[in-house]
Amino acid sequence: MSFRNFFSSAPVFLIVIVLQEGFVTQIKLPLGGFNLLLIVALIWAALSTPEIGALTGFATGLAMDLSQTSVGPMGHWTLVMIIACYVIAFLGYGDDNIRANPVNIVFLTTMGVVLAQVVFVILGLLLGEEYGSTQGIFWLLVGSGFWTAIVSPLVLKVVAFIHSRVFGVSSRL
Repeated sequence: MSFRNFFSSAPVFLIVIVLQEGFVTQIKLPLGGFNLLLIVALIWAALSTPEIGALTGFATGLAMDLSQTSVGPMGHWTLVMIIACYVIAFLGYGDDNIRANPVNIVFLTTMGVVLAQVVFVILGLLLGEEYGSTQGIFWLLVGSGFWTAIVSPLVLKVVAFIHSRVFGVSSRL
């Protein structure tokens, strides 16, 4: 693994952070909307090795913790993103059937987003956070899964292209 390649992906994520904070958070969609940084991080992890996935999860989780729209204590999103990105990268690593099929990556990303948010809520409840009613949380999770399933195919081709240029690995997507 080359850390030079990993750090050369930083401008990509900085652009995504600016888009998330400046544009996506301003969009009011029914059932909660989506998190572009979470989607891009999980797609990036699905195309990477588990080590790169964990590092990507750390960097994006730290950015999500520093976000003005973040709820919860510092480090909460970092822990969740390290786990989510590592698991997604581990599931996709070594299996070309998953990496070569865009439908599988979209499915992994959508399930990863929903499960990461479930883990975030569970850990938040263990830390004493209050998130509202169970019905409200359920509908936010459903909406997040729905919007992620719509947005991730649109983002997948761009992220796969940039990932192949940064790491020098050709993608069959």
